[in-house]
Amino acid sequence: MLVIVHTVTSGQRLLDVVRLLATDLRVQVVFTMGPDVFNNGVGEFLERIGGVVMPWHLAVRQRFDLAVCAAYGGIEDVHAPLLVVPHGAGYNKLVSRRLAGGAMAARGVYGLSTQELIRDGMVIPSAIVLAHDAERRRLARSCPEAVAVAEIVGDASHDRLVASAHERRAYRRALRVPDDRELVLVTSTWGTRSLFGRHAGLLQRMLAELPRDRYRVAALFHPNIWFGHGVWQIRTWLADCLHNELALIPPEADWRGALVAADHVVGDHGSIAVYAAVCGASVLLVGDAADEVDPESAGGLLASAGPWLRSDLPLAAQLREAAAHNHPGRHAAVVARLTSAPGRFNLNMRRLMYRLMRLPQPLTLPRADPVPPPYLTD
Repeated sequence: MLVIVHTVTSGQRLLDVVRLLATDLRVQVVFTMGPDVFNNGVGEFLERIGGVVMPWHLAVRQRFDLAVCAAYGGIEDVHAPLLVVPHGAGYNKLVSRRLAGGAMAARGVYGLSTQELIRDGMVIPSAIVLAHDAERRRLARSCPEAVAVAEIVGDASHDRLVASAHERRAYRRALRVPDDRELVLVTSTWGTRSLFGRHAGLLQRMLAELPRDRYRVAALFHPNIWFGHGVWQIRTWLADCLHNELALIPPEADWRGALVAADHVVGDHGSIAVYAAVCGASVLLVGDAADEVDPESAGGLLASAGPWLRSDLPLAAQLREAAAHNHPGRHAAVVARLTSAPGRFNLNMRRLMYRLMRLPQPLTLPRADPVPPPYLTD
């Protein structure tokens, strides 16, 4: 089996897939770095895993019984049945593309559009993993040729967040959050319209304004921020914040444990805020990029529901108000749109992989395990 890692983000998501092959001595897993403009950090990621790594130019000359990826660069060159999984909270990002001659095409959903899935009139993936039935309907509109290979599998992160709920105290200890403090997790996707791209001063304001005997502030950034600017650069930019006790979670740590530990999540239009809805934390949204999210996705539902952080009001008062209005069903519609197969990702994904490899499944039942504890930068 070939695992194509285009970015650190996609690699992290693919680990939830390949772990389903654990203990099966019939399957050798080989990793390769796929072509992508954001593949900084992938080499270190693969080295940390300790798997067999094959250079891309050799990987595309070999035949495999299965290949799996969570991005699309170069996938038409792979000689294997190809399984494509999303690398975020379903397929939610709207992207614009230029046509021949420089004209702009209508925006499409990244991962559900013909630009990613079709080459020379043919559907490239052998199977496209969807988290929700509604994504099949969206795919039918954007790339009807690919509907025949779409599979409703579920969402691995949803299932592992649910399985991790009872480890909340351990995760909070790992992030050095005292029992009498509330953890405020500030999350940012990448890009000029992200929280970090437009509101980086929010971290310093939180550290100055929120009482330290009540709140602990942590930051969780998309790996593209870390590897696009460089780890040294991010730590340098945030030196004052770190001096003022910002808890900074590095890109190699499992972000899901931090979500389980959080009391409040302040985020933008990225996937992390969507997954926060699973954990029950109060959610405050920041930014003006909701138009980059498909309104039919789970992220689109969250953006339409809010609430949104206001820069002209005290932060502590807004956190208290968000917590007062938070309840277990606050974002039920968002969670329901995230997956239509809750708790079944492992079963469905393993069945699909072994079907494509034409192998009988192991007799054991795969389960969703708690994620490992998060940790902080040195």
